[in-house]
Amino acid sequence: MNMADRKIRILVAKPGLDGHDRGAKIVALALRDAGMEVVYSGLHQTLEQILQTAIQEAVDVIGLSIMSGAHIPICQQLLEMMKEQGIEDIRVVVGGVIPSRDVPELKEMGIQGVFPGGTPFDEITKSITSLLM
Repeated sequence: MNMADRKIRILVAKPGLDGHDRGAKIVALALRDAGMEVVYSGLHQTLEQILQTAIQEAVDVIGLSIMSGAHIPICQQLLEMMKEQGIEDIRVVVGGVIPSRDVPELKEMGIQGVFPGGTPFDEITKSITSLLM
């Protein structure tokens, strides 16, 4: 079954101690409104919990919402853990407080979409959809 025959499943996850999830919830609603199946992890998730949820929910995409400024080490660690577990076919995107100077490094390490705060919802949904077509 190809992606055109089913909804995209995305996990919206908040790693670490970051306590702000309004943006993540709003993006999750926008993705749901765009026809995606959205699983929201809740706050204060470890990377292990996020990956466990991603596997259990059989998601196509993990969307990290990171406001803490630790997006580079968090993304590096997550991608390494995914490789170890043999699940690097799941796409990873990140949004939140991300300076434009960090976008090339994130993409180089394998993050497939970077959405700094203020990115229009239609741009986010189109970008995620295009990853899976």
